[in-house]
Amino acid sequence: MKPDINELQQKLGYEFKDESLLLRALSHSSYFNENHGTCEGSNERLEFLGDSVLGFITAENFFKNYTDFPEGDLTKLRAAMVCEKSLASFAREIQLGKYLMLGKGEVVTGGRERPSIQADAFEAVIAAIYLDGGMDEARKFVLKYIDEAIKKHRSVKDYKTMLQEVVQRNPGEIVEYVLAGESGPDHDKRFEVEVHLNSNVIGRGVGKSKKRAEQEAAREALELMGL
Repeated sequence: MKPDINELQQKLGYEFKDESLLLRALSHSSYFNENHGTCEGSNERLEFLGDSVLGFITAENFFKNYTDFPEGDLTKLRAAMVCEKSLASFAREIQLGKYLMLGKGEVVTGGRERPSIQADAFEAVIAAIYLDGGMDEARKFVLKYIDEAIKKHRSVKDYKTMLQEVVQRNPGEIVEYVLAGESGPDHDKRFEVEVHLNSNVIGRGVGKSKKRAEQEAAREALELMGL
């Protein structure tokens, strides 16, 4: 039985011009193997394309919005956002498993709730939207989930704000960021910053900008506090 794609499109926030693309994105290989005559193909090729589209959109977004992050931090952040666990959670938000076309064996063994199947299908849906509506529509769809998920991810939280919130629990205490040193040529400066609590050093940080160094100092202070 075909899924209610009109209902799904409402959840996706996107209406397909070519609904066969969405049906393909929902077709697991187990379903295709059992329905050669009635199914055009599985979602595996779309999953392959969707993985690349997702990777580009997240990389572009992080590059533009996290200008103080070095390459290593950007890589870790992207990996966290596009891992199976994250993608499966995005899929569950729209109950994607409910609409998947699976083989009988997969249905019986709980395939609709399996994270790997949900994550793969989510990537396939991204590819289907990309092919049907272009990169702008794909970007709009992906960033709805990424922007919300990133708010919960510790690595991009504002450590200075977090530290200030902790300190404010004790009225009268003062946090101050002090530039402790600079090094390197003009095109590749390194700044060292100390964070002081009532004149006591509670953290040090180094970064390519004073802002980044302050964040690193605040992060170290929070770690020393066990937070």
